[in-house]
Amino acid sequence: MNHKACYGAMFPEVLTVPHGQPVRGKAFSLLVQRAGNLFVANRAASVDLAQWDDCCACAEFEHCYRLCLARLLLATAIAEK
Repeated sequence: MNHKACYGAMFPEVLTVPHGQPVRGKAFSLLVQRAGNLFVANRAASVDLAQWDDCCACAEFEHCYRLCLARLLLATAIAEK
């Protein structure tokens, strides 16, 4: 089955978020800022509504969204161990 190039990429990669640099998916972005080397000072998530609207209008939205959530859940499970 052929998919669009953005298939499965609504959310950014969350396992390797560099500090102080935004990490972008097609529709969602993350930014983690540290205060020194010891703790995270700020976390921010954002949505590009134009890209989200584009995703919602896509014929593959349901399957793509499920894949994105599955990847996010797996990354969360790995990060907590």
